[in-house]
Amino acid sequence: MGSPPDDEEFRRAVAGVSPLAESRRVVLRPDPPPPLPRQSERDERAALAESLAGPLSLDDAIDSGEELSFLREGLSRQVLRKLRRGHWVVEDSLDLHGMNRIEAALSVTGFLRRCVARRIRCVRIVHGKGLGSHNREPVLKGKLRKWLWLRDEVLAFCQAPAAQGGAGAVLVLLKNAR
Repeated sequence: MGSPPDDEEFRRAVAGVSPLAESRRVVLRPDPPPPLPRQSERDERAALAESLAGPLSLDDAIDSGEELSFLREGLSRQVLRKLRRGHWVVEDSLDLHGMNRIEAALSVTGFLRRCVARRIRCVRIVHGKGLGSHNREPVLKGKLRKWLWLRDEVLAFCQAPAAQGGAGAVLVLLKNAR
């Protein structure tokens, strides 16, 4: 079986041609750009805004008497930061409006006991801003600070965000019931 005439013509046309030497060049693609740390940037902006808007330090906030906050010794400050930022969902709430000191103390004690028994971790206690009190000053706010500080089941507490009561409420993180 012979070659078709087209093959003959092609062979004559390329008779003096030699193959090109193989290139040793490697085509490199540029590295993709690193991912943008958008969440880290948002966290840094939030921390900066918080530091500019709030007191100079956690100790200053506690000493000022305006913001309720506490962190049990041995716990990381991250716990308090997470509580402030809503890391734990508020599972129950107690409103102290209209109560006197004794009624409020008994209500807080009973409420915290029930929450620990039900394995609730995060609660809100509304103490009010004192607008209805004799001198229009928050009476229960200072009392609540002392009561919570003395309770072993309380790991941390801080002023609630504005949407949850602001200066008139406190978020409390409780120990796990075992």
